[in-house]
Amino acid sequence: MSDESKPDSAEPARTVRLDRHLVRALAHPMRNRIVGLLRVYGPQTATTLAGRLGVNTGATSYHLRQLADAGLVVEDDTRGNARDRWWKSAHQGTEFDAAELLDQEPELALGFLHGVGQTYTENIFGFIDAMQTMPEDWREASMLSDYFFHLRSDQLEAMMREVVAVLEKYKTPDLTAPLPEGAEQVTVQIQAFPRETR
Repeated sequence: MSDESKPDSAEPARTVRLDRHLVRALAHPMRNRIVGLLRVYGPQTATTLAGRLGVNTGATSYHLRQLADAGLVVEDDTRGNARDRWWKSAHQGTEFDAAELLDQEPELALGFLHGVGQTYTENIFGFIDAMQTMPEDWREASMLSDYFFHLRSDQLEAMMREVVAVLEKYKTPDLTAPLPEGAEQVTVQIQAFPRETR
């Protein structure tokens, strides 16, 4: 299971696997959001992150230090100066085993997963709000839907492997690279889980 995209196994340095220690750093929703923004928009300062998140610079500076201590963000020494520190994500993707984390650190894991769910929800509402002014070709290409199945857990796991294989085919190695002509940054969110039926 991953929060955004799961990089190829041939690129282990570009992904981080969460353990009980790293999930502590990401259990705060703002830290999770900061890592996501750095991955999508590239290096930022505490000030630019504060503007994107609608909080004060002191808050983002504090959370950046916590993320740096955990090795999830690093200082970008090619930019800025002594007064203006730039930060970048240390990885392009995050992998985690939700069941394992819930066994090891249930409260922290729930906090982290709630933050992930909140981000996904905000993404959907942002898309809905933008639909009215979105170019027609992008409205037609986009999808907001759900499907229901009767499956065993092994069938669901097999389905997800097939879906991920398709996504890997279209994966962008570096989300901060310039967009090709006619392209937009696209997010594909996947939630697959058993529903209460009684």
